[in-house]
Amino acid sequence: MNGNLTGKIAVMGGGSWATALAKLLLLAQDDDILWYMRRDDRIADFKRLYHNPVYLSDVRFDIDRIYFSSDINEVSTIADTLLLAMPSPYLKSHLGKLSVDISGKQLVSAVKGIVPDENLVVSEYMKRFYNIDENRVVVMSGPCHAEEVALERLSYLTIGSKSQQLATAVAERFNCKSMRTIMSDDVTGIEYAAVLKNVYAIASGIVHGMKGGDNFLAVLLSNAIREMDAFVSVASPGHRNICDSVYLGDLLVTSYSRFSRNHNFGSMIGKGYSVKAAMMEMEMVAEGYYGTKCIYEINRELKVPMPILDCMYEILYNYRPAPKMIMEMAATFH
Repeated sequence: MNGNLTGKIAVMGGGSWATALAKLLLLAQDDDILWYMRRDDRIADFKRLYHNPVYLSDVRFDIDRIYFSSDINEVSTIADTLLLAMPSPYLKSHLGKLSVDISGKQLVSAVKGIVPDENLVVSEYMKRFYNIDENRVVVMSGPCHAEEVALERLSYLTIGSKSQQLATAVAERFNCKSMRTIMSDDVTGIEYAAVLKNVYAIASGIVHGMKGGDNFLAVLLSNAIREMDAFVSVASPGHRNICDSVYLGDLLVTSYSRFSRNHNFGSMIGKGYSVKAAMMEMEMVAEGYYGTKCIYEINRELKVPMPILDCMYEILYNYRPAPKMIMEMAATFH
């Protein structure tokens, strides 16, 4: 494996993050791309309108540089590198349509979540079920909201891989005037942090919806980064600085930003919406909802003290009243 990304890259997914990354790829390089989207009607609308008809519709594309297909096997056969950018709850069903061998492909995971039911981060899931060697896998994480990436606002991506050569190749492929890339070898640590920051963003949203105030929110996030560090240190031992942008920075932007769907989901619950009503109101997936259950189940074995995670699980899955649970959680803070 030579870590060369000069071959065909396929964007896999049709949501806002996939759209932003596709735009970034086209900005950074002159190469064309492949793009897998599940629905033919969305592809037809995209070609007609020159933009994604549902997500980031203000961002125009040169569609002559894109080969669209709703056939995941066709795209996966042609492409040398698969860029996974679909919500984690749908990853398993999308990949379940594969009948071609992808073990020889390079994989870039921009999935900001964990695979439900399996309770595996994407790198581990792809290794176990699709036989993709860890040296062919790259994970990509923020702090990056799709909306700002698409608007070409200066952002930073951390590129994680066990192969420095492959990480360098991916970093070069995405580096442009509006995007800086940072390399890391902390693959699963980055993935677990990406799951947890969504959980904590829901907590932040609940506090916001309850009008809990900035003072308490600051204490919440101070405790959240310690809780993240404690869990990731046990789940994925290794050297890392939890204050790096891929951990603390991503936690902050996801917890504060108006673009954060997890924060917005939590805010509705804090305002009195039921979990079901908040989910129905959301137009996009709040991955922290699914991540809460997955990490909670993983932590049954690891037994890391995680009062914020436990609080979110009680609210989201046992339907306990948010005000009462938040106050019980607050009593553990320091």
